[in-house]
Amino acid sequence: MSVCGGCGQENPAAARFCLSCGRPLRAPEAREERKVVTVVFCDLVGFTAQSDNADPEDVRARLLAYHVRVRREVERYGGAVDKFIGDGIMAVFGAPAAHEDDPERAVRSALEMLHAVKELNGTDPGLDLQIRVGVMTGEAVVVLGDRESEAVVGDVVNTAARLEGLAPAGGVLVGETTWRATRRAIAYRAAGSVVAKGKAEPLPVWEALEPIARLGVDVGSRGRTPLVGRQGELGRLGEALARVRADRAPRQVTLVGAPGIGKSRLVAELLAAVDAEPELTTWRQGRSLPYGEGVTFWALGEMVKGQAGILETDDAVATRAKLAAMAADLLADPAEARWVEGHLRPLVGLAGDAGPGLDRQPEAFAAWRRLLEALAAQGPTVLVFEDLHWADDALLDFVEHLVEWSGDVPLLVVAAARPGTDLVQVGPLSGDDTARLLAALLDTSELPAALQAPLLERAGGNP
Repeated sequence: MSVCGGCGQENPAAARFCLSCGRPLRAPEAREERKVVTVVFCDLVGFTAQSDNADPEDVRARLLAYHVRVRREVERYGGAVDKFIGDGIMAVFGAPAAHEDDPERAVRSALEMLHAVKELNGTDPGLDLQIRVGVMTGEAVVVLGDRESEAVVGDVVNTAARLEGLAPAGGVLVGETTWRATRRAIAYRAAGSVVAKGKAEPLPVWEALEPIARLGVDVGSRGRTPLVGRQGELGRLGEALARVRADRAPRQVTLVGAPGIGKSRLVAELLAAVDAEPELTTWRQGRSLPYGEGVTFWALGEMVKGQAGILETDDAVATRAKLAAMAADLLADPAEARWVEGHLRPLVGLAGDAGPGLDRQPEAFAAWRRLLEALAAQGPTVLVFEDLHWADDALLDFVEHLVEWSGDVPLLVVAAARPGTDLVQVGPLSGDDTARLLAALLDTSELPAALQAPLLERAGGNP
């Protein structure tokens, strides 16, 4: 409630004027925070000339459709539109809500803006809109309060605006800090250095081309420094894989820990150890995304794409052909291969034979499990599900289903998540060795004791 200083009337917190006497109510005091943000500037190319002598209502109608589509792409990736400036739009990623991958979100959003404008032109050829986008990451002062025009202040804002002005029509230009933060997730073309107004030195810039399908951890990066303090956990991960090979039975290991504690590094080191072995082991990896639409089974879809060799640039015809070839290669029965392929299509962005909305039904789970069983039947297989703290319950249900119902195949499922994730099942694990492995991998300082006990009990150890 807000109390009027003139008449003492209590007013709702959202009221700007007293409901009794009409006196302006004191605005909440603004807070300032220094944060690292990524700023995106988007502007229409040549729109001022196109609007010359045009009816103002027609101009507004064209701008409104463009504003709606761009705002949708910004918000879909977790950003916020800071302001509209005529035909220009400024968006911010990292304020007020911050995410660990804000630069990547910003660049992906910028690339989607290009596609959105093309779709707008397709629905109305008379629009003939074209945009250019500039993206920059850096420190800024974020003002939290009513002064929206001062929401983000800093050199990063000015630089992003300069990059937008220098970007090619229909292109996205990013600065060095953004490029360094996203170069493993986005394909770029070096654009040299540009002279920006107000900058003493030329700025190195890159043009964003397209997203690269990620495996959740950069499997090409083993780390330049030796692994310190985790040799025991890494050794037990190796032991789990050895047991899978020896027993030909599926097992699951869950890595639970706070951000930065070393889950991804352990996974990368396990991959390096697998690569160094003479025995061929199939490795498939996927991560759950914290944003976007239709990403419930994104991690599983990445694994399927990796096995089938499906690229982000493949069209629907090529994708379906590769999917069918993979299913036929793994499953000897043609009817079974067609059945599995029909349920795999939604995972790679195609329409499935069973129709939409059936991806959580038991039949789909059975088809996906059958494919992974066939893959593991050819040789030891490791499936890594990363960032399961972002996963929907449906994916967690499938991971549990996979481990509990898979046949006698050498399949190791590694699940990585932050504390608090509902994935507390460890599959059919047993024996003192497995209990010790699980105890070592659990970050006991982060995971509540109430969750540790049932995990260890199911693994065959004592809480």
